[in-house]
Amino acid sequence: MGLGLALVSFLTKSSFRKPRPELSRTIAFEVLTQVNQGQAYANLLLPKLLGDSVLELRDRAFVTELVYGTLRMQGRHDWILAQVSDRDWSTVDSGIVDIARMGVHQLFEMRIPNHAAVSSTVELARKVLGESRATYVNALLRKVSSFSLDDWLIGVDEIEDEIERLSIKYSHPEWIVSSYFDLLKTTDEVVLALQANNVPASPTLVSWPGRSEPSDLLELGGVATRYSPFGSTCVGIPSEIDLIKKRRAGVQDEGSQLVSYIFSQAAKSHHDWLDLCAGPGGKAALSSSIAQGLGIAFTANELSRARATLVEQVIAHGRVWVGDGRTIAERGETFGAVLADVPCTGIGALRRRPEVRWRRKPSDLAGLSSLQNQLLDSAITVTEPGGLIAYATCSPHIAETRVQVASILKQRTDIRQVSVAPFLPSNLLDAVVADSLQLWTHKHGTDAMFLALFERLSSGGR
Repeated sequence: MGLGLALVSFLTKSSFRKPRPELSRTIAFEVLTQVNQGQAYANLLLPKLLGDSVLELRDRAFVTELVYGTLRMQGRHDWILAQVSDRDWSTVDSGIVDIARMGVHQLFEMRIPNHAAVSSTVELARKVLGESRATYVNALLRKVSSFSLDDWLIGVDEIEDEIERLSIKYSHPEWIVSSYFDLLKTTDEVVLALQANNVPASPTLVSWPGRSEPSDLLELGGVATRYSPFGSTCVGIPSEIDLIKKRRAGVQDEGSQLVSYIFSQAAKSHHDWLDLCAGPGGKAALSSSIAQGLGIAFTANELSRARATLVEQVIAHGRVWVGDGRTIAERGETFGAVLADVPCTGIGALRRRPEVRWRRKPSDLAGLSSLQNQLLDSAITVTEPGGLIAYATCSPHIAETRVQVASILKQRTDIRQVSVAPFLPSNLLDAVVADSLQLWTHKHGTDAMFLALFERLSSGGR
């Protein structure tokens, strides 16, 4: 064979060899595809795929960083890719979009050399998309990598509209940025909130009184949470901790722990408690444990049978009902204190569930607001005169928090709002707005939980 034919043969074999992408990136792409195209949740799907894989701990950490980071920053990644694409980016095939986002994230947000980020992403594209689309991905990423992230951000900083500029720079939908301005007012404060949502959150553990002690968590090497008396930072993988396996402790954000703690402090004089919307059971597990220690009866209610089963597995004592919280009065029972931790947009936990920022829409607010109002009204109805009602959301959005409080106070004349201030940990500062609790990730290091308390009066009504 002549030299020319040999060279052609080598190039042909090299160009069309079977692609061999790394398993870590293949898993990351599968998760991103199912989250972005199939409405899966990364916090549920990723641990399952990693658990079924043969990846070592270091590679699992890489996949986790790549998945969650790409989901967080995909808004900014899309803006950069749109600058180099010869097509309208909104019309580009979803597979190309997801793989290109992965590539950009490795280029600008991870400790990976440019050539390795591009070549490994293109290798993956060859396997899952085919040669022609991989060629397009290659062209996109080479154009993107010809400039630094700082260079790209110069173009973002030149955008005059502040909402649009911050939306791109910090990778949040414009409606969330706008809602932050409604609450935080200043650009500096909004920027801090947006930045905080883009910092990965380590798992936080919670000890369940009567089943474990905070010291048990500290012995694992964690650090006590700042405000919650039950929590600790997590060192290691939660699912491998013996206390978790034996259901003596759980994984729960400190903000969520504080909701249960404040509720228990305000409700400890009442003889029985109801958790109206208990699934999947985090607050119910802690609240029921506290109730058991105080000799207080506890009932949890959950609409979904599957989620109710999860609640049954973690509560310390009491009953678990399955049913619609809006019709719970039909059971004919009343309670001394009721916690209504209602379904919401979930935008208070964007650092933990980054896909929520892209999945939720402003149009969701109307339906959720109506449901929240109905559940709160139902909670009041089954609360005894003199009893306590707690309304909680994992969202700071004004429509899901202050507007709901104002609406129910106008709607029901048989309640009055009670300030949360006397029931807060003494070191929890700058967390009370109009007598309600409003936590912020950038201020308190927790999810942005909201909590309002009400007392049921002996007279009045709708």
